[in-house]
Amino acid sequence: MTTLRSLLTATTLACLSAVLLACSGGKPDNNRIVLGFSQIGAESEWRTANSESIKSAAATMDIDLRFSDAQQKQENQIKALRGFIAQKVDVIAFSPVVETGWDTVLREAKAAKIPVILTDRAVASDPSLYLGFIGSDFVEEGRKAGRWLLENTKSLPGEVNIVELQGTVGSAPANDRKKGFAEVIAADPRYRIIRSQTGDFTRAKGKEVMEAFLKAEGKKINVLFAHNDDMAIGAIQAIEEAGMKPGTDITIISIDGVKGAFEAMLAGKLNVTVECSPLLGPQLMAAVRDVAAGKPIPRRIITEESVFPKETAAQEFPKRKY
Repeated sequence: MTTLRSLLTATTLACLSAVLLACSGGKPDNNRIVLGFSQIGAESEWRTANSESIKSAAATMDIDLRFSDAQQKQENQIKALRGFIAQKVDVIAFSPVVETGWDTVLREAKAAKIPVILTDRAVASDPSLYLGFIGSDFVEEGRKAGRWLLENTKSLPGEVNIVELQGTVGSAPANDRKKGFAEVIAADPRYRIIRSQTGDFTRAKGKEVMEAFLKAEGKKINVLFAHNDDMAIGAIQAIEEAGMKPGTDITIISIDGVKGAFEAMLAGKLNVTVECSPLLGPQLMAAVRDVAAGKPIPRRIITEESVFPKETAAQEFPKRKY
């Protein structure tokens, strides 16, 4: 009886330990690399494709992925990062909602000797607190949008009035795309931004803000520059509801290159999209493997991207993976 009781006690304790390990997110002893990843949210087609790329690449490369959705709130991301530190994951990666406010939690990760990799968006923090950044050159994306505009609207007479749908306030893509675009159009004084407001990278907010722009400026608007495709698609709905023709009455430029943008171009409602590839999963997992093996990674890994005007939409659309 004593032996049976001891056996049952040992078994119970073993089961309880396994449950506690699972509940705490503790690291199992199976030699797999454990990656804690904090995603911004699911605010757009781009972000959904980005999340799928990361999950798929982790599964393909046999990396134990702990995935957290921050629902576009920095406080949720900070909680997630602290959770990963408590779990003693091998590597932490995250796509930051905004650029500032990360120093404290990054120092906590460094003190715990857990390396950190940034993806998609950068931070305004001490560079020694993270190993590297994988993603696009957002300033150059803004420049590409500006160059396309100057080259393709030369025939417009007089002043060219632009309204701008910015991304999330304080985020790297919003800051940098605005900077790059403004830098290029400054070369021609005819081009001026008459309204600029955040649409928070969402379709619904893009529609709402465009409605406000149209009420305030109406037919004075010649161009819409949207920091992402989802906001542009929302704005297209607002333009149509106002009795105007998107892509004709108002030239529309956006950034990302998602399938929805190509569908809008095929319908003649969007003039051009500047590519920003979300398919960062394979690059991230390769970097995670190198870091876990003690190998150095580049401080900056930039993705190659193109510009797609509506004239190329029919040819390119079948090739889109997101």
